[in-house]
Amino acid sequence: MRLSDQVAEKLLSLIQAQGIAPGGRLPAERSLAEQLGVSRTALREAIQKLSSHGILVSKIGSGTFLQAAAHQWPQQSISPLAALMLEDPHYRYDVLEARAALESNTAALAALRATDEDKEKIQRCYEQMIAHQQRGDVTQSAHADAQFHLAIAEASHNLVLLQVMRGLFDLVLSTVAQNRRVMFIHDSPSSQDKLTIQHESLMQAILAGDPERARSIISDHLEYVRVTLHKMDDDIARRERSARLPSLEIQP
Repeated sequence: MRLSDQVAEKLLSLIQAQGIAPGGRLPAERSLAEQLGVSRTALREAIQKLSSHGILVSKIGSGTFLQAAAHQWPQQSISPLAALMLEDPHYRYDVLEARAALESNTAALAALRATDEDKEKIQRCYEQMIAHQQRGDVTQSAHADAQFHLAIAEASHNLVLLQVMRGLFDLVLSTVAQNRRVMFIHDSPSSQDKLTIQHESLMQAILAGDPERARSIISDHLEYVRVTLHKMDDDIARRERSARLPSLEIQP
């Protein structure tokens, strides 16, 4: 992983920790470099990278400013999708396709690049998800599920993929909650067990440093969710059509 990417990640985390709002000025370079424990040259490269993505803007003689909230980028381009999701829940299939394209790569990269700290966070998110599931808390288990996938994206140490996943987080969270609710209510009780096994297998592949297995498992996991939801939608639609049929009375 390039040093500039590592410093850019650290800088984003520092911006969030200090609560700098869009339009706010970042501390001076010397202070930032000291806080991050990096050289000013490495810091400048990271600032240039984040500026190229529209997160920061440097003004000669004035300093460096936060142009877009670090945790919300690129939410501006993603936010219209939330309205579409409310109008038509079938857009969740588009979200699953987008997740498959993104997460097959983040999972593989996480298997290659995850640090010990990354692995501990992934395991912690997984354990929280299981704990909420055992209590029957669908809302909190869905949140932990989304956090689990975000932790994997963070472990990929790819700045662009990570920011896209962060921007998608609310959208992913809403679809995960909806998907879990539909699957657990309308499908057999084994759905939760299958999802748990898939999540655990994904975690173990990343911990073992096996990128191809991680890529395969996340693809199979999201395909399982897609197929199960599609079957549920077909069953519900079939029952609704049957309910609209006029009742037939047998004449004596």
